[in-house]
Amino acid sequence: MAPHPGLDADFIKDKARKELLSLLEGVRGKKNLVIEKALSGPIGIFVKFSTLQEHGVDKVFYLENDNVDISQKNVVFLARGEAAANVQAIAEQVKRLEKSSSIEHEFSVLLSPRRTLVCNKIFEDEGVLGDVTISEFPLYFVPLEQDVLSLELESSFGDLYLRKDPSCIFFAAKALMLLQQKHGLFPRIIGKGDNAHRLMELLVRMRSEASADEDSALDVARYGMLPSASIESLIVIDRQVDPATVLLSQLTYEGLVEELFGIKDAQAEVDSSIVGAAPGTQPQGSSSRSPAAPTQQNLKRKIQLDSSDKLYDQLRDVNFAIVGGLLNKVARRLESDYESRHVAKSTSELRDFVNKLPGYQAEQQSLKIHTGLAEEIMKHTSSDLFTRILEVQQNLAAGSDPTAQHETIEELIARDIPLPIILRLLCLESCISGGLRPKDLENFKRMILHAYGYQHLLTLDSLEKLQLLYPRTSSALSIPNPIIGGAGEVRTNYTYLRKVLRLIVDEVNEQDPNDIAYVYSGYAPLSVRLVQCIVQKQYLLSITKGSAAASNGVGSAAHGWYGFEDALKNVRGTTFNKVQKGDEHAVKTRQVLAGTGGKKTVVVFFLGGVTFTEIAALRFLAKQDEGRRKILICTTGIISGNKMMDVAIEKRDFSKT
Repeated sequence: MAPHPGLDADFIKDKARKELLSLLEGVRGKKNLVIEKALSGPIGIFVKFSTLQEHGVDKVFYLENDNVDISQKNVVFLARGEAAANVQAIAEQVKRLEKSSSIEHEFSVLLSPRRTLVCNKIFEDEGVLGDVTISEFPLYFVPLEQDVLSLELESSFGDLYLRKDPSCIFFAAKALMLLQQKHGLFPRIIGKGDNAHRLMELLVRMRSEASADEDSALDVARYGMLPSASIESLIVIDRQVDPATVLLSQLTYEGLVEELFGIKDAQAEVDSSIVGAAPGTQPQGSSSRSPAAPTQQNLKRKIQLDSSDKLYDQLRDVNFAIVGGLLNKVARRLESDYESRHVAKSTSELRDFVNKLPGYQAEQQSLKIHTGLAEEIMKHTSSDLFTRILEVQQNLAAGSDPTAQHETIEELIARDIPLPIILRLLCLESCISGGLRPKDLENFKRMILHAYGYQHLLTLDSLEKLQLLYPRTSSALSIPNPIIGGAGEVRTNYTYLRKVLRLIVDEVNEQDPNDIAYVYSGYAPLSVRLVQCIVQKQYLLSITKGSAAASNGVGSAAHGWYGFEDALKNVRGTTFNKVQKGDEHAVKTRQVLAGTGGKKTVVVFFLGGVTFTEIAALRFLAKQDEGRRKILICTTGIISGNKMMDVAIEKRDFSKT
């Protein structure tokens, strides 16, 4: 069965490309494009610079650099409309160009994903509202892979949990609503977490509004009032439900590349001494993935990290412990393939080898890159520092006495280890153990301020607001009762869940895994265990309560959270299971027309971010259920422990100059 447009990543790319190019074509003649840096990467995923040139773009500038020139009459600005700073920068650059140029410029502003009243007010206050033509560029989901759709909202975690800005919930609802308009209603919306519940309520409200909107009457008649025939359910996981998983060191290949080098928009910037120089030189203005990125003559090289690289696709989701063996196999096979040219006897065999040669060369180049990356990661993972950090993390995750880890953490502070590492360990203990003892917390705060600077008073305050680092209270010790947090909220009780959901798996076969725990070498991410509560009930019951409970307790047809109610009482946030129904006669008619064949898709949405390791675990689930269902992973953005800490860490030093 062919994928329906909308769940197909290529369709989403094509749609976004056509919308952007249509907006650019609306500006007649040559034009300069001024783009926000954070948007250049996502846009580079679906349109190349050469394509922009074909549609009249002469030069591309970054908005933040404030260096757009007067070479073209038409100037097009492209930025996120939610950020007031972007709109202010556009207004200032418009005024600068009007003053410095003798040409009468025509300014167009494309705001993604929407235009806001704040934008209008800023343009009006700056006196440029009448000088600019404002349009919306509704860019929501950006396909990072065929099974991963991201809103690419870099600041979503900080906005939602630190600054209490719910904008990303609205954008998530709009993006998911677009899927519903293409496929029909999610038959069931299941989730955990207070913000996840708000997202569900917003989706339901948007459905009601769409039903009443005359403009969308045709779509509603076709899809909107009927549950989808191709989607099984939508599962929404609030990031606050499981912060500990993010704080742990990722142990898959892709996760470690993210930890060491950082992956942004399916690209990593790596020192060329590690992966070698790029084959050939790219002249300025070449059609690279990022249309706004000029070539720079430096030691960094951008590496493409997606399924277009077949070797990377094979390595990305495996535990790093077996990457060396896989690379060795590929190297031996390539060597054997190259040697085959010596035994080619006929001209047809030789021609066959020559036809395959470009593929061999591309694979050899990929092998060189990933061997270099793996060697660099190996240096990191075999270091004494990494070993000690991993030991502390795994002891905390396994439920060992947290105070026994304090001596190691104190030593790391004394060695002036980077602050994010220290904060990740302390926040991990806080999340898993229901807080630190007040005396220990005050001691660590004092050590951090002395070692890293007093500006980190603000860092520690931010971590407390994020509810990642907090003192243990008397009520926090009552287990298995819910752990009472600030403002009467319930914090996730990892001590209880560790046993009930079997978060720790002692024997893990990393070579041929049979459980998601392989991604953390023994720890199963709670967030993915929650997804298993819905999509793999019988398996999870069999490993937690025994095979008898799996066969007698809950049938495979049971929906929602059924069977795991006690566990969910010890997980933070609201639990919900919303069924969306349509007209009964229309549903039956559609079922007859569509038939019951074909795999259905489960959409899993992470609000606040998802790690590459969780993506690997979900792909493992999808592979196990390959014959029955597909899993589509959606998120507000990719997150890691370092990115989470970066939200809180104070960058200013407040020192006198």
